[in-house]
Amino acid sequence: MVSQEQRRKQLAREKMVRQQQRREAARRRARARNAVIAGALAVVVAGGAVSYAAGAFDGDDTKDEASASPSSTPKDPCAKAAPGKVKPLSFKKEPALTIDKSADYTMDLTTTCGDIALDLDAAKAPHTVNSFGFLAKKGYLDHTKCHRLTTGGIYVLQCGDPKGDGTGTPGYRIPDENLKDKRLKGKVYPAGTVAMANQYNAQTKKGRNSGGSQFFLVYQDSQLPPDYTPFGTISDSGMKVLKKIAAAGESTGQGDGAPNANVVIDKATVTKN
Repeated sequence: MVSQEQRRKQLAREKMVRQQQRREAARRRARARNAVIAGALAVVVAGGAVSYAAGAFDGDDTKDEASASPSSTPKDPCAKAAPGKVKPLSFKKEPALTIDKSADYTMDLTTTCGDIALDLDAAKAPHTVNSFGFLAKKGYLDHTKCHRLTTGGIYVLQCGDPKGDGTGTPGYRIPDENLKDKRLKGKVYPAGTVAMANQYNAQTKKGRNSGGSQFFLVYQDSQLPPDYTPFGTISDSGMKVLKKIAAAGESTGQGDGAPNANVVIDKATVTKN
């Protein structure tokens, strides 16, 4: 999916817009206070409403609004991780394609925050589903931490990195698949989609077919170009788990960082139904 550097630039632009909106809101309130001396109480109430609408409580650490106060970090809603360590595995090439394209497969993620079941689309994304079947059997995903949560414009939880910092890879790459899926109409990845992260750069048009082991779970409709292989859907119970994780927020306060919830995949299993 989009790199953290691209996200930082996007968030910086959005932050600048919010700052301009807050300054304009402050000027409007100042004019109102000067013009309506007898209505001081009404002006204070109106000012508070404008402050909220202009984004004073969006997590920015700017001081434009005196009424904005920092929010405390939500309590971690997840349990402790199961005993065990990440296996330092690496493979020289993509595993042989042995998956049954006509069969239904599921990937069950047993996490510290609850079970997340995924229905995988082997017919439309055979290389991707085959790869996860191989990796799950090897225990590659077990004890890995979901390292990234985005909460503005793009609403996803990113997992599948044994290093936990966004740089992990199984040592091989898999091709992009299913990029013309009808679900991606309007450059939106709908809530409930599971898709691959990759290294594609839309500006340079380089980095195609660079999927590895990292994937993202979409918990709310997200504006993204169709550059990331959609390979399954998230169960209703899994969506409830994701919403719980998202509600706890992310660590930077800027909309893109490590989740405050301690999300660890204790066990990943791929099953042919």
